[in-house]
Amino acid sequence: MAITEQQVQDALRQLIDPNTKTDYVTAKSVRSVKIDGDNVVVEVLLGYPAKSQLEPIRKEITAKLKSLPGIGNVGVNVGMKIVSHAVQRGVKLIPGVKNIIAVASGKGGVGKSTTAVNLALALAAEGASVGVLDADIYGPSQPMMLGISGRPESKDGKSLEPMEGHGLQAMSIGFLIDTETPMVWRGPMVTQALEQLTNETKWHDVDYLVVDLPPGTGDIQLTLAQRVPVTGAVIVTTPQDIALIDARKGLKMFEKVGIPILGIIENMSLHVCSKCGHEEHIFGEGGGSRMGKDYNVEFLGALPLDIRIREQADSGKPTVVSDPDGRVAQIYKEIARRVAVKIAEKQQDHSAVFPKIVVQNT
Repeated sequence: MAITEQQVQDALRQLIDPNTKTDYVTAKSVRSVKIDGDNVVVEVLLGYPAKSQLEPIRKEITAKLKSLPGIGNVGVNVGMKIVSHAVQRGVKLIPGVKNIIAVASGKGGVGKSTTAVNLALALAAEGASVGVLDADIYGPSQPMMLGISGRPESKDGKSLEPMEGHGLQAMSIGFLIDTETPMVWRGPMVTQALEQLTNETKWHDVDYLVVDLPPGTGDIQLTLAQRVPVTGAVIVTTPQDIALIDARKGLKMFEKVGIPILGIIENMSLHVCSKCGHEEHIFGEGGGSRMGKDYNVEFLGALPLDIRIREQADSGKPTVVSDPDGRVAQIYKEIARRVAVKIAEKQQDHSAVFPKIVVQNT
């Protein structure tokens, strides 16, 4: 008896994508099923970067289909495609950038910049084209964390070429000023600088632009919310109550301006002694997940308080590139895939599809 497409679809409904947490048919990842006698070829297209997952997914689907009675040869192709998704109303997309992820925290010192750079590197490791915008005008740290020095070029005299480090495109006020020069600027100058860095950088076909925001809920955050097309925000906190109070303020700010919260990352959640292996919750535990439940926002993951994360970021080779197969890098990659899945589930942006209407005197 010949195999039917319904049998193939039913089999694929029984497999859960570990990243989307739903089956491949419901997630609309199955693009085509071709049947020739008892031979089957299935095309699966993921809407998020998952370079490390393609082969395991292909093997899992192949094994499932081969278990069907009366099946012959099985061919499974798994690919990925990242598209632009909807942003705040009335804000246009930036040329060369498909999606913008704002990484924010209510207070300083929670490891937001380290999380932002490792998140960007993790998305790139999974096969995406990624940029980093250092929006912390007063305290830019991405040049140091990415190990980039020098000044950006301008080929056309109007826009800046992004700098490059570890395969990421990057822009920061830190590339344009000396390391020891303080930015003694008032709010309007800071917001203008952010807009120029965002819009006057010639981003080259970036799937995700990760924006490292300064702490707080001030001018820069408001400018970003009103004038920069943000696809979604990630909130970074530590477990203790004092950090969570401010993280909640940051979360509420994004809700007020209509930017979706993609999830919460808890940093420094657990300390493992490098000498004896003893585990200790120095800053308390479970704060990030409780906050997620309170606001119905996904808890994306927890990262340990580890001296190597700090050392690697300070040396210009963050964890995801200096120890790509280590446990911490795996956590960053799991978080990155989940962030990308949350974006992929959002409504797509079709503004580029519509033709531009030009009215001329005829």
